[in-house]
Amino acid sequence: MKLIMCLGNPGIKYERTRHNAGFMFAMELAENLGVKFSLEPKFKSEIAKGVYKNEAVWIIRPQTYMNLSGEALLALKNFYKININDLFLVYDDISLELGKIRFRSKGSDGGHNGVKSIIKCANTDVFDRLKIGIGPQPPYMKSEDFVLQNFDISEKETLKNVISKSVEAFLFYCENDIVKVQNKYN
Repeated sequence: MKLIMCLGNPGIKYERTRHNAGFMFAMELAENLGVKFSLEPKFKSEIAKGVYKNEAVWIIRPQTYMNLSGEALLALKNFYKININDLFLVYDDISLELGKIRFRSKGSDGGHNGVKSIIKCANTDVFDRLKIGIGPQPPYMKSEDFVLQNFDISEKETLKNVISKSVEAFLFYCENDIVKVQNKYN
């Protein structure tokens, strides 16, 4: 089983913001797998359940807002007794240029409050993840302002391409080890 936690903020206000690159990934992956999201309040999430290459794939969009994303993970983990090795995290990264992606198998939160919440609730920073670049952040702007702004019209095509590339890379990941994925996509 793969539990794909895709980070973002719920609601139309945040739908096209930089901080919602994880949610954008979730929507495209769900479409690719032919599955739909349903709200599951008990798990503080929208969940789309599917199968890829004979393995269960659950795409999770926490509805807790970014800084409390770990609460959704904890609810799912405790109820279903999910092994943390089945977790795969997808989120935005301001230190990566828009259009770039990075796979990692462990690491710190890098100042990302959603990742910080996941690490705290998972009680480990050792799990596979995909970071989707949304930068560069202008030096004059606070990071919290930057991540909550919509993408510029000039960035729409790059955004569309990186989300598609991210889904392609994730499906490749499902069939290969993380080192092979890093060599091909990082």
